[in-house]
Amino acid sequence: MRIETRAFGPLQASAYLVWSDPERAVLVDPGDEPERLLAWLRESEARPEAVLLTHAHFDHVGAVRAVVEAHDLPVFLHPAARPVYERAAAAAMRWGLFIDPPPAEPLVDLAEGVLAVGPGFEVLHLPGHCPGHVAFYQAEAGAVFSGDLLFAGGVGRWDLPGADLDELKRSIRRLFELPGATRVFPGHGPATALAAERQGNPFVQDWLG
Repeated sequence: MRIETRAFGPLQASAYLVWSDPERAVLVDPGDEPERLLAWLRESEARPEAVLLTHAHFDHVGAVRAVVEAHDLPVFLHPAARPVYERAAAAAMRWGLFIDPPPAEPLVDLAEGVLAVGPGFEVLHLPGHCPGHVAFYQAEAGAVFSGDLLFAGGVGRWDLPGADLDELKRSIRRLFELPGATRVFPGHGPATALAAERQGNPFVQDWLG
């Protein structure tokens, strides 16, 4: 499985272009800077067939409209994330930022199970940071795209609207049921591994016991 990544926008949210077959790539969390993101897609050998969203906070959906309009792609997100998705542009404005409102269609509801698009991701519903938050796991590649659930040395915020600390803790515990060697590709910052976070992440150590 091939993974390309770039960070976009003032919050430096990570977008990922992932594929086993370059004609069946998926774009995870296209967050901002539409022109720069589209240039990245043009330069890549991969051709996306879908946009996958780990969650719908504005810093992860700001370039969705541009990608959909340029490439005619469906957008996959969990149904519980739709209200956040629909309010994303307004939420950005409250931070003094601007994004293009993400398009209402074509949306495809994510549910737990294996996706038919892309490299065979298993969808894990892991709320707590945001309603409808999911992670995308590829067992054969030993990789999980954790969104804003888990970072190198940290975890997702639980003081935002719709966040829930108890749910976040449950989701962290479930994520750590995956093999320790699993590589973690988070929504912000560098990649890590579950084993490294179990050993060195203070939140994980406290919540896993």
